[in-house]
Amino acid sequence: MSSVVPPTMRAVSQDRAGGPEVLKVVETDVPVPGPTEILVRVHAAGVNPSDWKTRARGRFGTGLEPPFTLGFDVSGVVAAVGPGVTLFEPGDRVFGMPRFPHPAAAYAEYVAAPARHFAPLPEGLDHVRGAALPLASLTAWQALVDTADVRPGQRVLVHAAAGGVGHFAVQIAKACGAHVIGTARAAKHEFLRGLGADELVDYTEQDFAEAVRDIDVVLDTVGGSYWTRSLSTLRPGGTLLSLLPPDATFPAEAARAAGLRAVFVLVEPDHTGLRHVAELVESGRLRVEVAAVFPLEQAGAAHELGESGRTTGKIVLSAVATN
Repeated sequence: MSSVVPPTMRAVSQDRAGGPEVLKVVETDVPVPGPTEILVRVHAAGVNPSDWKTRARGRFGTGLEPPFTLGFDVSGVVAAVGPGVTLFEPGDRVFGMPRFPHPAAAYAEYVAAPARHFAPLPEGLDHVRGAALPLASLTAWQALVDTADVRPGQRVLVHAAAGGVGHFAVQIAKACGAHVIGTARAAKHEFLRGLGADELVDYTEQDFAEAVRDIDVVLDTVGGSYWTRSLSTLRPGGTLLSLLPPDATFPAEAARAAGLRAVFVLVEPDHTGLRHVAELVESGRLRVEVAAVFPLEQAGAAHELGESGRTTGKIVLSAVATN
């Protein structure tokens, strides 16, 4: 490992479940990259709903219990490489969503993770926007492109279209040539038109299930009653993509009986998908919207804002690396 890498770093840790106040900055060892891994000096870390949900229940879905460090989205500079790595060298600018759904511990000054869970940061993109990209954009890409195979001329309905995943989904669907309809509060309609949305429904004033018809693909980030109501908007052969884990109310059987498809999509690390996303950014077809930026010490405040459910775009922890 390079001598410029310090032995210790700052990281946000929690030793119990609870509210944002349980997030504390601690001093801990810098991780050592193993075979096929890189050590990334973190410049910014994205904040996602999975982060505050994990914080509140004090347990990762993988079974890990406190103490742990949250965070999946990383943008930074390669500080060192482990044995066998050929994709990157120290000094390369990278972004990624390593290890998901296992903890990447991105709320820290350094992260060690598999090299192929990263990709080169798009040219001209700063680290704040780089950290806003991976989890949300890959979720939209894997759902719309890999799972639903959205084609030109299809009609795509995106729920919570101004949110972290939603605002990427609108743009990715447009890049696929789709006609895009989004649900959002009226105050966010101008923003979404700027991203390319063709139609918008203010869900506070109108039931989308009555306003929208003949949809090929629905991307749902809400769940609950939205699942069944979304099915009613689909044309024969249409697909409902849920980003929330299915429970007893998930209408998979009802969808099959009606000649439709209802599937749960869980994002996974994806070097190739990240490169596709980077190409969209570099071509100007994918814009990154950052709602707010917080220093590492204010991770709790970032969670408070995220849990309000009123943000447009992504929340990011910036200037994480100080060494």
